[in-house]
Amino acid sequence: MMIRTWSLCLPLLAVLGGCGHTSFMSTTQSVTPVESEPRGFATWQDEVPAYRFIPGDKLRVQFLLTPELGEETVIAPDGKIGLRAAGQLHAAGTTARELQEAVTKAALANLVNPIVTVSLLETPGSRVFVGGSVTRPGAFAVDGRRGAFEAVVLAGGFAPEARMDEVVLIRRNPQNKPMLRTVDLRNFINTGTDAGDLPLVPGDILFVPRNRISEVDLWIDQFINKFLPFQRVFSYTVNRNPGSGSVF
Repeated sequence: MMIRTWSLCLPLLAVLGGCGHTSFMSTTQSVTPVESEPRGFATWQDEVPAYRFIPGDKLRVQFLLTPELGEETVIAPDGKIGLRAAGQLHAAGTTARELQEAVTKAALANLVNPIVTVSLLETPGSRVFVGGSVTRPGAFAVDGRRGAFEAVVLAGGFAPEARMDEVVLIRRNPQNKPMLRTVDLRNFINTGTDAGDLPLVPGDILFVPRNRISEVDLWIDQFINKFLPFQRVFSYTVNRNPGSGSVF
């Protein structure tokens, strides 16, 4: 599922044609949202990506054939760890497998055929990020299974102008490329089914957009009221036709 973005088409010729008059009759303008797919994002995959280490994570690095060289280490703010057998290595942003390969390669300078395992002991920063039309946007800890709706609740709930049926979820895929889809939390609230309430993983970003009426109100304020040299009343209606999008 792709996010639905909307471009608004307004016939401004009639509006601009009235700029020379001292008054302008109120008319109903047609603003038609056109659905389009996001650019620059990878195709969505339901496969949960492997966890990527972040600064502050506590790791255990073990050497099977030389267990005395095993040690516990914390990823520094610069993203690096220091190991007796492998020296300084960049760890932030890597998966356990990627870091194992890096440690193995670096340890070859001191060991013959090292067999390395890396495991996560503690993490202070397994968080998801919630922004947009919520009461308290910010970063929130992910402890166990947490769904998209729970994350919104942690952020203080939806703001009055929130578009609950198209909440944006951004996640990195196993190749570390960002993916994007929308989540229908309105349906989850109304029906109690978990079809739209996806479980989140550390690093997920939830963005709650404004509802379409709020977007039109903001657009009118920015591009009509503030730039055209007259006062006018802008009226619109909302008709929802299945399969044809919303018409303002």
